[in-house]
Amino acid sequence: MTLPNQLTVLRIILTPVFLFFFLSEDQTYIQISLAIFLVAALTDWYDGWLARKFNYITEWGKFWDPLADKILTSAAFIGFVLVGLLQLWMVILIIIRDLLITLLRVYAESRGYNFVTSYYAKWKTVFQMVFLYYLLLLYVGLNTPQILNDYQDLFRILSNQKFIYSTMLIITVITVHSGVSYIMKNKHLITKLFNETNKLV
Repeated sequence: MTLPNQLTVLRIILTPVFLFFFLSEDQTYIQISLAIFLVAALTDWYDGWLARKFNYITEWGKFWDPLADKILTSAAFIGFVLVGLLQLWMVILIIIRDLLITLLRVYAESRGYNFVTSYYAKWKTVFQMVFLYYLLLLYVGLNTPQILNDYQDLFRILSNQKFIYSTMLIITVITVHSGVSYIMKNKHLITKLFNETNKLV
């Protein structure tokens, strides 16, 4: 197994570890969860860089690398639902959209099709990740008395529920809309792909 693939496996393994520490009531564990998430996210960048630079591209990696990313971000979103920061229905829509599109794209590539990915979809991912980092830092701060006591007014503003709800709603709408746009832009390839699949069956 190549090093990029090993990093992908590590990212998958770190996901439940992150959730375990994140959902703990111990402030030290919650702080550690932030470090775990950052390490997991860093493996995503690094394994992609290695694969491109040294051409460590495998069929296994093509399937699991994007899926590992979605597993990590989905776990983080679910964690924020469990601690009461996000609404479940929004997270469900995001997870369904991201997993569906990711699996569709991976399957298409395995059949020799290259789907068009727009900058809109890429910016959607950026918005999601920036918001996740925001929530992670916010949650760690709220659960670290040494920080919270010194910046209570700031954290009161940053943890405003209307702001968090509105931002998450915008991200949910963008995520779902980008998924619909993705399907519409590639509908001719999707139709061809499923026609071929039906013939094989």
